[in-house]
Amino acid sequence: MKKIAHPCAFAAVLFCALLPTLAWTQTATPPEKYPDLPSETPATLETPTAGFDYLRREVMIPMRDGVKLHTVILVPKGAKGAPILLTRTPYDANALTTHESSSHLGPSLQGYDNATEVILEGGYIRVVQDVRGKYGSEGDYIMNRPMHGPLNPTPVDHATDTYDTIDWLVKNIPESNGKVGILGISYDGFTTLTALVNPHPALKVAVPMNPMVDGWMGDDWFHNGAFREQNLPYIYNQEATRDGKAKWWSDHQDDYDTYMQAGSAGELGRQHNLEQVGFWRKVLAHPSYDSFWSDQAMDKILAVQPLKVPTMLVDSLWDQEDIYGAMAVYKAIKPKDTENNKVFLVIGPWHHGQEIDDASTLGVLNFGADTGLYFRRQILRPFLDRYLKDETPKEEIAPVTAFDTGTNVWRSLPSWPAGCATGCSIQPAPLYLTEGLKLNFTAPKPGGAAFEEYISDPAKPVPYRARPIQSMGYSAGMTWSEWLVDDQREQSGRPDVAVFISDVLSAPLKISGQPIANLVASTSGTDSDWVVKLIDVYPDEVASDPRLGGYQLMISADIFRGRYRESLEQAKAIAANEPLVYRYALPTANHVFLPGHRIMVQVQSSWFPLYDRNPQTFVPNIFWAKPEDYQKATQRIYHAPGHASFIELPVVKTP
Repeated sequence: MKKIAHPCAFAAVLFCALLPTLAWTQTATPPEKYPDLPSETPATLETPTAGFDYLRREVMIPMRDGVKLHTVILVPKGAKGAPILLTRTPYDANALTTHESSSHLGPSLQGYDNATEVILEGGYIRVVQDVRGKYGSEGDYIMNRPMHGPLNPTPVDHATDTYDTIDWLVKNIPESNGKVGILGISYDGFTTLTALVNPHPALKVAVPMNPMVDGWMGDDWFHNGAFREQNLPYIYNQEATRDGKAKWWSDHQDDYDTYMQAGSAGELGRQHNLEQVGFWRKVLAHPSYDSFWSDQAMDKILAVQPLKVPTMLVDSLWDQEDIYGAMAVYKAIKPKDTENNKVFLVIGPWHHGQEIDDASTLGVLNFGADTGLYFRRQILRPFLDRYLKDETPKEEIAPVTAFDTGTNVWRSLPSWPAGCATGCSIQPAPLYLTEGLKLNFTAPKPGGAAFEEYISDPAKPVPYRARPIQSMGYSAGMTWSEWLVDDQREQSGRPDVAVFISDVLSAPLKISGQPIANLVASTSGTDSDWVVKLIDVYPDEVASDPRLGGYQLMISADIFRGRYRESLEQAKAIAANEPLVYRYALPTANHVFLPGHRIMVQVQSSWFPLYDRNPQTFVPNIFWAKPEDYQKATQRIYHAPGHASFIELPVVKTP
């Protein structure tokens, strides 16, 4: 019989075996302790500023809900009784006030979003603040945070934050005269507009430049229902992290390939896990112009606000990002300016934000002088000084200052649109698309061909610029800011672009205002996009600049998503093969078509990848269109009596 050891006996043996180890553990020498090697980085860094020509203060300003907003204050050395210029931004107040690490204020400010000459030469105190939820500020970030109301149940918004900020500034900056102006470009222009809602009494003037106003109608997110899908990286970079460190990634050199391979914009977002980001989920849920968009449109909000603060709206004729906003606000609030002394307008030959940069040229265009510097010194500085300086002669500021492109002349105007200082009138003139791909001011006559035709294929959409197509951005070597002045010859040679052209002009033709597209068109599909481009065609040769020989320069262009023909709020399938009217406004123009030039109109059904492709078969939500939904369609542009397509031009008539 086999003997089995008692468990207790086995435990005793195991304990005995472990005794030497336990004894060694108790008597082992502790590891050697190295001597301290103190950090060479100071616990608190003190910068000697005796040689600086400005004082820098960083403060956390409390809002009414207890959230504190990071604010940078730059005070010129020796300032006394100086006014304050405020900008509220989601783009990092520290970065915007430290473009260069310098003891001089000029290099520190030179760059976005600072009109540097105005600040330096005017002796202004410069204040830049991170909006709530971004960079150094506390709180939650909401893209274009709506005003308090149905879309924002909290008691705070950009208007209250601006009020609380101004209240703190005038009480805590001893070098100030207690007067504040607010200005900014793009998103910073949007926050400038929000300051006009229940403004603080110390807010004396506002200059919204290229502001984001209505993201669906014609600014950043949509244009007339067509989604601007090249903005997907902006949404990701802006909202994924508080400090903007998370960056969108790409797997192609050419954005055309990136967006084509993904299919729909919704699918590309899904591939980047973009639905983590709150604003993108809202965009997906609101493809139509419902109350989500209309209730936060700043032109509609300001239309019902009393005019209290003198405001100068700044519009860029070739604004590749927010071409809609400034003019929409102007039209909304100018009728309330009964004394013509509260609402001012500047229209310049610029891309988005170029008015604070060198603006002598834009792409191949040369304006003969730095139009940005002219704006800053001759218009912006006198306007700000008038309302913010205590002892400054009150210079007269024209209600409208507009640059005539084509002739390169600044004009002071009594109103907009006007065309000239006195005696001019604006007369709508239909420029007809006619048989033989011609343009003229005479309506089509019976007996000719009824339409022009092309095939639109979503598998081969029309590029909005020459490939390879860069992403959006302003880094060195990027030309995103110039695409609205790109030569359109590449597009005019495609079989899926209908091209109509006038005879050579024998006299100048000036337009001032918004051209109106009146397109009579049909599609064999059940949905369609319509892109209309008004173009100035240069003479075949231009001796002074050979690059301009035959150049096709866009003057005004936009897109319309056909499903919204009957209602912007409710998408509806298009009746196939039925001529229907698509009437919509193009962006503002102030242009002279010169003798020897010709006028061109291009019509196409894609503008890719700036805008997402229309599948051309009706689906409930194009963000989630499937590959099989994208189908070729036969597009017809009609030019027969009773079905006449035309561009209504705002022609300036002189006495």
